[in-house]
This record gives sequence, C-alpha cells and structure tokens, in this order.
Amino acid sequence: MKKNFKSFFIIFIGALLVAMGTYFFLAPNHIAAGGISGAAIIINSIFPILPIGALMMAMEVILFITGILIIGPVFGGKTIFCSFSVSGIILLLEKFFPNVRPLSNDMLVQLIFGVLICGVGMAIVFDQDASTGGTDIIAKIINKYFKISIGKCVLIADIIITVAASIVFGIDKGMYAILGVILNATLIDTVIRNLNTYKQVAIISNSGEEIKDYIVDTLDRSATIYYAKGAYNNNEREVITTVVNRKQFLKLKDYIKDIDERAFITVNEVNEVLGEGFAEIA
Repeated sequence: MKKNFKSFFIIFIGALLVAMGTYFFLAPNHIAAGGISGAAIIINSIFPILPIGALMMAMEVILFITGILIIGPVFGGKTIFCSFSVSGIILLLEKFFPNVRPLSNDMLVQLIFGVLICGVGMAIVFDQDASTGGTDIIAKIINKYFKISIGKCVLIADIIITVAASIVFGIDKGMYAILGVILNATLIDTVIRNLNTYKQVAIISNSGEEIKDYIVDTLDRSATIYYAKGAYNNNEREVITTVVNRKQFLKLKDYIKDIDERAFITVNEVNEVLGEGFAEIA
C-alpha cells in the first residue's frame, strides 16, 4: 500500500511538471511539441472556445482503452491517473491564470524551458511504468514490442503532430515544434537513464562481517561474497560486492569510513539492473 501511494505521488509530481511546462511555456507560444497537449494546442488555436484541458481529456478515452488492452491494467490505471491529473491541473491553471501570454519575446528560450520541464515530468512518469496518456501510450506500445528506447518512441509517436503544427502555425513554429520534440525525446532518455543508474560496489575490509550486516539489515540489499588472492603478498581476502542506488551508496561509504578507514573500495556505475529487488526482466 505504501509503495503504491509513493508511486502515485511521484506520478503526480511528474504530471504537475508536464502541466506547468505546457501551460506557461508551450501553449502561449503555440508550440505544439507533440503529444495530446500539442494536438490540444492546435485545436484550441483553431477553436479558441474549446479549453485545452477539456480537449486533452476528451482525446484520451480511446488511447486509454488501447493501453489497458495491450499493456495491462496496472499501466492503464496509472496512466489514467496521470493523464487526468495533467488535464485537471491545466483546467485549474486556466481558471486561476486565464489568458496567459508568452513570458518573453524569445520563443526559443521558452521552448527550451517548456521542453525541459515537460521532459523531466514525462521521464518521471515513464520511470513509474506509466505515461501521461495520449501519444505517450502509443510510444509505450512501440517500446514494448520493438524494444526501442522510450525517448525515441515518443519522437516517433509525436512526429505527426509536429507536421500538423507546421501546417496550422506556419513553418517557423512548426520547426520550433520539431526541435522541441527532438529535445524532449533526448531529455526523456537521459533522465530515465540517470534515474536508473546504480552503483556496483566491491569492498575489501577487515570489518567484512559488520559491512555485510549493514548492507543486508540497514540498506535492505543483498551482497555476493567471493575470495581473491592479492598479487603483492599472496594473501586471500574476502571481497564483498553489492549493487545499490546513489543514496544507499553514500550511506554505505560513510559507514565503511567510520569502521574501517583502510578499506579498499571500487565503484562502477551500472545503467540497468534487472531481477529481484530491482526492475523486472521484461
């Protein structure tokens, strides 16, 4: 229950970022940088009477059903929560901050800020095995069957909307939209890669038993023990290896420093860890 609450809370934070990036930076400049939000911006520019948030909600239904059927109910449930969170937040922003205008005359700067905020939010959502809905569901389906990185899948799914943006808003804004989609795809892959970076740690210490207990009992991680012979004096030593996240590594390093300053530690960054205690093997 606690784990599910944490996951939904993280998804909500991602949704909040996507909504703010879209409403304050992309929408006022008519930058339709892909996604359902981009499609909603295009339609809203043609029919201003139709609110962006309401349009986003209306366009989600078919894609929701598709995502649930193809990817599964857990993904579908999280995606529904995220998508309606984004749409609902935008509706609230439209109520409390109506008629938002571009924050500056520099469209490129606003594009970059909008994509940065939205891209980080989307990456957070994807990392929780969800999506913001709309074309992101299509991206997730492509990712599932073709094993292409999620950022590239988003790029594939959004390219049609950027072409439409070029037709509706002109080639200049269309080119901005294409640039935004490319930046967004790159940022999503980068953020997800960093969110899933772990530390593979090998430790040689005279306090091996204490370190093993700390890893298992305090960090709630396992460890592998093997023995190696040193080339300098031919002594056989115990080597403790484990994989931990960044926060756990800092705790482990501080603990080892407190009990054995002469410990020998090697650290490697691991971009993906699959199996028990980590991501499932897909």
